[in-house]
Amino acid sequence: KGNGVIGNIYSMGLALQALEATREFYAPRTWDCAQAFSVVYGHDYQQPMAIAQLLPALLGKSYLDVAGLDCAATKDVPPSQQLPLSPMLGTHGIPRDLIQVYWSISNTLQGKHFHCSTSVTVPNGSTLLQVMEVAAEDNPQDFSFQTEETSWGTYVTSIHGLAANTDDRTYWQFLSAGNALEEGGG
Repeated sequence: KGNGVIGNIYSMGLALQALEATREFYAPRTWDCAQAFSVVYGHDYQQPMAIAQLLPALLGKSYLDVAGLDCAATKDVPPSQQLPLSPMLGTHGIPRDLIQVYWSISNTLQGKHFHCSTSVTVPNGSTLLQVMEVAAEDNPQDFSFQTEETSWGTYVTSIHGLAANTDDRTYWQFLSAGNALEEGGG
């Protein structure tokens, strides 16, 4: 994307692994990974799946290197010395200040079309799902939703009674100021 992001923040781990593993096949230029790694280091990853895909790249490895690991060599090394801790694995502070979020849902693709808007007040630092929960509490008829837990975290499967459908290749897309969000609801 020109800002160091490859795909989105969650595809970065596998993309970095792929680019590092195929570095010798690039032509006519070499890949400069500094900008991509600065994006990774600057993001506070919370989902275990995203972290698991990033760790090999942070160690200069890829999943392809697993076949050549010598597990006997690390048998007597304490786990804290086997994998370095990364500064990106921090935690969020407790939100205190309240902010106002303008929340809209729209469907112009299938079934009965609709557009609903509201304004909710939530603690600063709230997740998208927390904003959705407050909107649903305030107006459950318009802002109902359903979720499903996946290895990538909570996935929104339905909003306002309209479910995502893999057969139809439909899903709910979340935007902020017209731009797709880089993270999921949680």
